[in-house]
Amino acid sequence: MAKINLKTLAYNTIKQKIVQCEYAPGTDLNEEMLTVELKTSRTPIRDALSRLEQEGLIEIRPKKGITVTPLSAREINMIFELRNMYEPHILMNYGENIDQKQLKYFYDIFSKENRDSKCFKDNDFYYELDTSLHQLIVSACPNTYIQNDYNLIRTQSERFRYLTGNKSNNRLEDTFKEHLDIIVPCLNKEWAAATEKLIYHLEESKKATFQLVFETLEDSIITF
Repeated sequence: MAKINLKTLAYNTIKQKIVQCEYAPGTDLNEEMLTVELKTSRTPIRDALSRLEQEGLIEIRPKKGITVTPLSAREINMIFELRNMYEPHILMNYGENIDQKQLKYFYDIFSKENRDSKCFKDNDFYYELDTSLHQLIVSACPNTYIQNDYNLIRTQSERFRYLTGNKSNNRLEDTFKEHLDIIVPCLNKEWAAATEKLIYHLEESKKATFQLVFETLEDSIITF
């Protein structure tokens, strides 16, 4: 049991450092450095690295080393392509499975936020809200294959958010409104209208993402 716990701890720790960009895209890693930082043996480190490679967060190249996977414009396109295929489909076909109490919880938050609120002063709080709302929609789908695919891009999306840094307050306000535009028809069980608003929100999020990328990322970090 102890070995399993060490493997899980190593995996979670390294993954968190990658997602939060403490290990930034393109960073070179090695087993010896990781064993020193995490104060553990090579076995749990190797197990963690194997899992992270399968998730696409690192690249392991024989005789060349381990590299945190770079973030590319192509990858951003792929992430939004998958989101556009899955999220509207789930909302339209499985919206009835969404917990109405949870929807009301999000409605109460997004309808009352302003520039002095916690969302504008704590980006982590905003990221958690944003992730949780979209995950609430995705969790309504009983198809485990879709769930597994979405979990992979969610990790990449979280990494991207930390990398690009602070969002502008204007975009936050737009996002709150877009979220409300999705939630209100969901509360009324108007799934076609909610799906239309979700598609619009994803389109706007993609536009804002690329704008933010080109404004904040250095050429050495983003590739095509």
